[in-house]
Amino acid sequence: MAMLLLGLVLLVAQPRLLPSHPVTSRLDPGQQKLLRKAGSFQEDLGAVVTNGSTQRLPQTIIIGVRKGGTRALLEMLSLHPDVAAAENEVHFFDWEEHYRQGLGWYLSQMPVSSPHQLTVEKTPAYFTSPQVPERVYRMNPAVRLLLIVRDPSERVLSDYAQVLHNHVQKRKPFPPIEALLARGSRLNPDYKALNRSLYHAHLRAWLRFFPLRSIHLVDGDRLIRDPFPEMQKVERFLQLAPQINASNFYFNKTKGFYCLRDSGRDRCLHESKGRAHPRLDPELLRRLREYFHEPNKKFFKLVGRTFDWH
Repeated sequence: MAMLLLGLVLLVAQPRLLPSHPVTSRLDPGQQKLLRKAGSFQEDLGAVVTNGSTQRLPQTIIIGVRKGGTRALLEMLSLHPDVAAAENEVHFFDWEEHYRQGLGWYLSQMPVSSPHQLTVEKTPAYFTSPQVPERVYRMNPAVRLLLIVRDPSERVLSDYAQVLHNHVQKRKPFPPIEALLARGSRLNPDYKALNRSLYHAHLRAWLRFFPLRSIHLVDGDRLIRDPFPEMQKVERFLQLAPQINASNFYFNKTKGFYCLRDSGRDRCLHESKGRAHPRLDPELLRRLREYFHEPNKKFFKLVGRTFDWH
């Protein structure tokens, strides 16, 4: 049966980039189910390496939010021995040039994992891309989603700081934040960074396809201040055996945030993390926080919990 399935897949598959290792017909039950349900997707198969290790479609996706701490969350989750994480943001569901290549291409971007490991990828742009929830659902309606959120005002400032830094690196001009954030006495609703922080609006798009129990909210502000309790909650949500310990985290006074200790090896997030926010006029900062007052209330009601935001 497995060989027949492989033959059918190869018959319909269009030529595309394949993993460098040989294709095999040994699939776990989850992949077999996805092959049967894929419909319009055309699937290439990952390679079994040893002891059942292979590339697997992700059972968990970190969907956002941008500048909410997704990289920190992925790095901390990677401390767990039963997690295999994609190294880079894949942008499969939100970039058309990637999505057109099908699930086979997506599978080829995943790390090799053993049968007991959970494959995870993170692309924070997924959360605010309107076409993504349905596409993820079509891949696997049982996928578990991680959404890390932080104070939306702080997220806006962090968003600006990153874009400004990218422009400076390329020696391109970029307007001051006041020019983007405000239109006279009112905030500019067309500023993308503002829209990305309207969490309730974007989450509703996901709840059309996934129940709230399939989405775990990570408090990004608490993850920065005290990462261990937040990671314990993530372990429970993903049904992972408790393996991440308080000893895996230590506060780096020079950097001003927690770094990781794994098997005696210390590592910190990239220097781009924790970048200083732009200074904002106090009155404009007050208006920015006031702007999110009602949207935050809607978000709290939607998820059934509150966050310690301004």
